[in-house]
Amino acid sequence: MDKFMQAAIEEAKKGMEEGGVPIGSVIVHNGEIIGRGHNRRVQSGSPILHGEMDAFENAGRQPASVYRDCTIYTTLSPCCMCSGAIELYGIPHVVVGENQTFMGAEARLRAAGVKVDVLQDPTCIELMNTFIANNPTLWNEDIGE
Repeated sequence: MDKFMQAAIEEAKKGMEEGGVPIGSVIVHNGEIIGRGHNRRVQSGSPILHGEMDAFENAGRQPASVYRDCTIYTTLSPCCMCSGAIELYGIPHVVVGENQTFMGAEARLRAAGVKVDVLQDPTCIELMNTFIANNPTLWNEDIGE
């Protein structure tokens, strides 16, 4: 498995261990992780700390030229909020662990010229299937239903 997707999965597992939603993300620039994060909505009482947003937060302020040369890895298809941030900062490539349990705004990203690769990784699928089965109310809150 790609070491960067593995890092995103490790972030997702941290989130689950903390009692949150198991979605993780890392932002990679020149072969190095510059930001990592996991969904911390529950842990922080935040309406916006999805995995990708937490990775952006932890990457800190970066010049646009850096973000335009990054790849973001995320264990789950990014929602419209996270896709909007990816588009806003000009990240050209997104690697998605899976989109079977949730189809985010991949079409929006592709329409904006972002390359989107979907792995359908079994670990990512199992993490989400288990979480959704055990926490349907929390899951629905996370996706705005």
